[in-house]
Amino acid sequence: MDNGNIFLAHGAGGKLQAELIHNFILKYFGNPVLNLLEDSAVIEKSIAFTTDSYVVKPIFFPGGDIGKLAVSGTVNDLLCSGATPRYLSLSLIIEEGFSFKKLDTILRSAKCEAGGAGVDIVCGDIKVVGKGELDEIFINTSGVGIINGEALSIKKIAPGDRVIVTGSIGDHGISILLKREGLKFGTSLISDCASLTGLAESILKPAYEVHYFRDPTRGGLGGVLAEIANSTGLGIEIEEEKLPIKEDVRGASELLGIDPLYSANEGRFVVFVPEDHSQEVLNVIREDKFGREAEIIGEVGETNPSTCVLLTKIGGKRIIDLPRGELLPRIC
Repeated sequence: MDNGNIFLAHGAGGKLQAELIHNFILKYFGNPVLNLLEDSAVIEKSIAFTTDSYVVKPIFFPGGDIGKLAVSGTVNDLLCSGATPRYLSLSLIIEEGFSFKKLDTILRSAKCEAGGAGVDIVCGDIKVVGKGELDEIFINTSGVGIINGEALSIKKIAPGDRVIVTGSIGDHGISILLKREGLKFGTSLISDCASLTGLAESILKPAYEVHYFRDPTRGGLGGVLAEIANSTGLGIEIEEEKLPIKEDVRGASELLGIDPLYSANEGRFVVFVPEDHSQEVLNVIREDKFGREAEIIGEVGETNPSTCVLLTKIGGKRIIDLPRGELLPRIC
């Protein structure tokens, strides 16, 4: 590891985080379930279990807050295994001096999101640390879901699968950055933060044969596709002109020197589905309020193994790799 120390980039979803996980976490805790590095662990074939921590800055942002984000992020991770989310824990680490008014707003938001997603918050914990020892509030969650059919798995991705993204990319990461830095570009951009329970249920039908979901959070769409290509040994090709990117995201990204492919989302899925069902699945996704901008962006093949390739608008090719340096820290 660089200089023997941990940097912000080690938590940003890129190469440094992957190295940290493989060199330390899997070194001590590796087992057949954990080694898959899925968003949720599938236990006993019918139970999905996940855990996450939320350190977003600022804690209130356009389209949500840390409470909504913690619940929706955990729910979506369970959905990625094909599970029906049922139970969540919610643990708070709070800085001394944090206002009850802010806490009430965050918890009300978390309750609303949990109710909308059909989950109950059944346990948790509270810790308070001294002033200056924490940045306002951090939240840790765990979630349990029930798998009624067959679990989704990265192992099911196959050559010929089409790649669908369920909405515009980069909304969350760019909106967080603009809010954090106090930047205004005359934009009304908000985070895509949302629980996607209804959308997932609409396409998790045996007839559609959906193989896999992932939510492109840290590292964004590019990071997730690069990781999947590397893990499966398959090649993934995506078309630049098919990528759904809002003009506000595109404009802000260009001014700030950020590639929206690597900007985080918190209310999107990347879906892998056989070609025969891809158009039908796309149509179903577009019927959901969170999927109206969905697009088929590419396909899985056996050429360029373990590599994700972007076919550019001008006819070139660009390798999409896991980013190595710091992206946007503290976006979730």
